[in-house]
Order: sequence, then structure tokens, then C-alpha cells
Amino acid sequence: MDESIAQFLNFLAVEKNASNNTIAAYRNDLAQFEKFAGVDTSKTGAWKSIIGDHVVAFVEDLRKRQYKDATVARKIAAVKSFFGFLAAEAAIENDPTEQLKSPQVGKQLPRALTPREVDELLEQPARRNTPESRRDKAMLELLYATGLRVTELVSLDVTDIALESDPVTVRCLGKGERERVLPLVQRPVDELRQYIFHVRPRLVRNRREPALFVNRRGERLTRQGFWLILKNYAREAGLDKAITPHTLRHTYATHMLSGGMSLRHVQDALGHASISTTQIYTQLTDGQKRVEYDKAHPRA
Repeated sequence: MDESIAQFLNFLAVEKNASNNTIAAYRNDLAQFEKFAGVDTSKTGAWKSIIGDHVVAFVEDLRKRQYKDATVARKIAAVKSFFGFLAAEAAIENDPTEQLKSPQVGKQLPRALTPREVDELLEQPARRNTPESRRDKAMLELLYATGLRVTELVSLDVTDIALESDPVTVRCLGKGERERVLPLVQRPVDELRQYIFHVRPRLVRNRREPALFVNRRGERLTRQGFWLILKNYAREAGLDKAITPHTLRHTYATHMLSGGMSLRHVQDALGHASISTTQIYTQLTDGQKRVEYDKAHPRA
């Protein structure tokens, strides 16, 4: 990896406390730009040769290749942040991205499942009788009960579940290493007790393994592994919507707001740093109310 990019990524991790996902994405984005621009990083001061035209051509190439607007915006943000870092470090004299405007990306309303669809999805693991299916049931119940991010879910250790507390809680670390402790309702608690005491010991090979959710090899389950598990159950449930791990997080937020939970409490539960991030769910619930209004009102 180019030394300047490595220093920038270290700056993001140490100074900006960026998440691992953000750092990985920026690493890929900058490697793509480096290749596109033909930067010879073996030469000292190679990045000084980049001018605004290189960046504009890169953006045009992304659009020709039909990248989604959100992806283009992220790649531009990565390049702008990188050159801003180089300028601040006096590694370059002029920032070639200074006049480049970041594209406006409209917020797409989250896709949420209906309560009936949630019930159908969560019932799928129960139709099997394997250690893996009992693990999957516990994971899905926990996600829908808390709105955890999938990275937070697979990062949980057994010690993060306080089964002896009243109420039972789950402790997780979100973006920026912000900790939150969430209470659990009875259904996920029952599934977690069964999994931790009766199922997990059958999956774990190393007794020192701290991970709460493990794969068939007894190792910590990955984000990709969970995505495949969810995709399979969604297909079995006959859900025609595009289900992703984030879908249950969206669904949790939507159902909590529809049920009367305050926006501030939903913000805390989701671990959003700003309430403006949570407010997108109020748009969704208002939209749902309009649909119901149109169905019910005789002159709608």
C-alpha cells in the first residue's frame, strides 16, 4: 500500500475514530483512484502531480460505469478527505479537490417489514431442529428486539449478555466505540438462554472462544456469514422484498416509532450520534399513515 494512503488511514483510525468498515471502504476507494490516475507511488511526492482534471475524470468514469449515487458520493468523500489530509500535512501545495463539490444524495426511505412478515421470517429457523437453526433463531430475535447493526451483532461476546440482571440486557459497542446497554424483552431472552447454555457448547471447539455467535467451525460468525443466513430464511419465508441485515434494524425503528416510542429513545437505542439520522424513520411512519388514510377515507 502507498505510504501516504497508509498514513491517512491511520489518521482516520486514531484521530477520527473511524469505524473499521469506513477505513476498509476508503482503502479500496483510494486504491481505485490511485490506479485510475496512474500515480507512481514509488516516486517521492507522487501525489503532487494530481490536478483537478484527474479527479473530475475519475468521477466521470464512475458514472459511466453506473455506480450508484451513494457509492460515487462515498468515493468522492474518500478522495477529498485524503487530499485534504495531504494538504494539512504540507505533503502537497494545492488541493486538487478543493473546487470539487460532493454530490447531493437523496435519503431513500428505509425498507421495513410488516409485523406479519417479521413473524414469518422469525419462524423459519424454528422449522428445523439443528444447533445452527437455534443459533439463527436467537440472532434474529435479538436483532428485531434491539435494532443492532449486523457488525455489532457478530461482535458480541458471551459476557455482553447480562442474563442475571433485571431486566436482562445486552451491551454493545457502536460507531465511534460508543457503548450502549439495551434491555431485552422475554422472547429473545428465552432464545438466548437456550442457545448459550444448550446450543453454543455444541458448536464451540475452543472453550476460550469469547464470541457469542459462532459458525460451524466454532469461530466468530462474520457479517457475510450472517447475510447468507438471513438471505436463506427470507427466501424460505417467501419474502419478495430485498432483505438485508440492515432491514431488521430499519424494521425495529419503524415499529418502535409506530408503537409510540419517542424519537429520542429510538435514537439512543440505535446508537445514532445525531437525531437527524433517526428522523428519516418519521418520514416512513408518516408515509405509512398516509397509506392507511387513503385506504380508509371515503374521499381519499
